[in-house]
Amino acid sequence: MSNNLGIVIGVAKPDQVTFESRRPVSLGEYVILHYGGSKVLGLIERSSITSDALGAAIRNYEEAFESRQVAEANKRDKSYKGHVRILGFLEDLKKGKSIIPSLPPEPGTEIYEATPEELSGVFAPDGSQWLGAGRLLRNPDVAARINIDKVVSRHLAVLAMTGMGKSNLVSLLAKEVAKINGTMVIFDYHDDYSTLDMGRNSNLMDARINPRMLAAEKLAAVIEIQENASNQMHVLRQAFTQDVRQKKGDDFWNALIDRVRAVGAEEKMYRETAAKVEDKIEDARRKFSNILDPGLSDPLAMIKNGKVNVINLVELTERQANIAVSYYLEEMLDDRKRATRNNHEESRVPIKFTVPLMVVIEEAHIFIPKEEDTDTKYFAGKVAREGRKFGLGLVIVSQRPRGIDSNILSQMGSLAVMRMVQQDDQMQVSAASESLSRDLIEQLPSLNPGEAVFTGQWVNLPTFVKVDEVKERKIGGDQKAVEQWTKLSQVKEMTKETSESYIPSGYLQD
Repeated sequence: MSNNLGIVIGVAKPDQVTFESRRPVSLGEYVILHYGGSKVLGLIERSSITSDALGAAIRNYEEAFESRQVAEANKRDKSYKGHVRILGFLEDLKKGKSIIPSLPPEPGTEIYEATPEELSGVFAPDGSQWLGAGRLLRNPDVAARINIDKVVSRHLAVLAMTGMGKSNLVSLLAKEVAKINGTMVIFDYHDDYSTLDMGRNSNLMDARINPRMLAAEKLAAVIEIQENASNQMHVLRQAFTQDVRQKKGDDFWNALIDRVRAVGAEEKMYRETAAKVEDKIEDARRKFSNILDPGLSDPLAMIKNGKVNVINLVELTERQANIAVSYYLEEMLDDRKRATRNNHEESRVPIKFTVPLMVVIEEAHIFIPKEEDTDTKYFAGKVAREGRKFGLGLVIVSQRPRGIDSNILSQMGSLAVMRMVQQDDQMQVSAASESLSRDLIEQLPSLNPGEAVFTGQWVNLPTFVKVDEVKERKIGGDQKAVEQWTKLSQVKEMTKETSESYIPSGYLQD
């Protein structure tokens, strides 16, 4: 049975009302209104408490002290107001349809607390596509579920300040996808996901690049030739011939070096430059032997269907990581296009991913920046535009929404937004989502770690969620420096005592 919470007052509109409450109300609470013969669901987006006795006109402490006594003796002194956004008819919302009543409720209409039974049908629907993500923030008895089909078909952005729970949410999604044998690829820039326990449905791997398949400019980046080194770029372009590309393994590196030397011999003015390029190739061949693999025939060969694939980028430079991510994105998109079209015509190239998959790009502001064109930005844009048709979902994760390309961010059909205090970030998020009202945006700084607003197509309604914690994550949280220093000090003290206990007594001075 619903508890009476308050009464509608003032001017009521079809999509928003204000009510006087019998108690303080919290941002994110859900309420029920009965009018027009139906139940209507609303979300509290703002709340306030005022006191007649303790108003803004008080001029000093003594006056405040006396006014407080008056307020405590007067039960009518406090006013608890809530501002509600009307979300739609409850029964329609349970079916995924948001229909706003055409008429507003009349002032005097009673407002009730929404019950767990009423909310569960909206926020925890049945169906295999609905995966668990946590509990409603203000109604912890109600599960919060997300539609993973919509993530794959319409994309997702996970946005928040550092330390607010972005990686924990991605980890939770990964574990849920692993349970249903889904295919997921996470580009792990900071080694945040290597400790996840997903049983047999996980696949950890290092990023691999076949240098033979790169354009000369991309090869220059991975062997760390500077972008403004035009002479070195000239030598590499002249040396990186089709004959060299056809070599495999060590033969590729040897052939490339031979051609660089030949360019230096043929073009005298580039002799010293050729020597520098040769040094760059030898250094890259040695330092990045586990990354650059001229024998790799299929870049997708190590990625496995039906598993959560974590591709470790931690040992790559920023330029190398960008090339690696774009390399995989391009191949995955082409593969999914072939898989989809293969329903109508026979493909000559073997298809790797016969089912849809989801790709996660951490540190999205690095890979798809607003002010710079990168290889990953180009292919991420293509996935954002075309992925829906071919079953390739994109998840971008960042603590700097203001630094992400706005065109790509605007194509993310769903958002998970956590604590965010920078106004530039808030404005970027507001521009990317029509369902996040100004009132909700202004409340983002008040969210605690692990709390989020889910909005967009992966939920039926904007949802305040306390995200479940993935406890086995060992990396990504704040380091407890004092605790570790104390342990180190204790170990040193024990070692010292142990070593002194083995010194013969005759060696000790009186």
